[in-house]
Amino acid sequence: MKTFKDSELIINPDGSIYHLKLRPEQLADTVIVVGDQGRVPKISQHFDRVEHEIQNREFRTHTGYYKNKRITVLSTGIGTDNIDIVINELDAVANIDLETRTVKSKHTPLNIIRLGTSGAVQDDVPVDTLVASAFGMGFDGLLHFYRVDPDLTEQDMADAFVKHTDWGPRLPTPYIVASSGSLIRQIAGGLQQGITATTNGFYGPQGRELRIPLAFPDLNRKIETFRHAGHRVINFEMETSALYALSKILGHNALTVCAVIANRVRKEYSKDYQKTVDQMILYVLNKIVEV
Repeated sequence: MKTFKDSELIINPDGSIYHLKLRPEQLADTVIVVGDQGRVPKISQHFDRVEHEIQNREFRTHTGYYKNKRITVLSTGIGTDNIDIVINELDAVANIDLETRTVKSKHTPLNIIRLGTSGAVQDDVPVDTLVASAFGMGFDGLLHFYRVDPDLTEQDMADAFVKHTDWGPRLPTPYIVASSGSLIRQIAGGLQQGITATTNGFYGPQGRELRIPLAFPDLNRKIETFRHAGHRVINFEMETSALYALSKILGHNALTVCAVIANRVRKEYSKDYQKTVDQMILYVLNKIVEV
């Protein structure tokens, strides 16, 4: 049986995992992840009770009960690099014995639901609506550092996207991973669904040009016009591709629901996106407990 060395699986003196500072008894099987640490109490304020709170750096966690359903809410910060930390450490807390440093004999699958904000890349996706990510398409390159079963990704779709956009050879090769089927059926039935493009930056990688010229100024138009097997790219954000990929590799279920706070085609921005975020929080919490 493989034993994870001290430098590879770092455990704090109190027995918690390194970055998240969580112990197994503090983690629920249903996990809501958000980018903004300030959004954690916006969610947990709806709980019947909170039994655990901890924060380390940008990773803020509240675990408690909503309508008798135990839920952990965790902030990840921005970007797929942080998702790499969060998903690996959540899995370690759930599926590695932190005392013996060995994999547990029984696997515990987590349901991980990301609540985020995003920018629409289609004219008909209005500001202040909610969308669900049927697929996460990664421009970040993170997945390429892991050994992956080819069946995990949607290679035909990724190949078609590369061809359609004339994807530059200097850019990370895109990868596409589907959401959890069970979660999208449970939570996203009434929402517009599509491909979410996960970028490794907010400005240049999403086609925003301030004082630095873009290397691929026509890329957003090509992304907007991409179609494959009835699917299209509907929004930009910065975490979903890694969330879907790492969760699927590790045997967890993942889904992203985003509030659209900008429409990049119309050049519109929400007048009060916090109201839309509040609506998203209650919508998803109530879908979680509908079983």
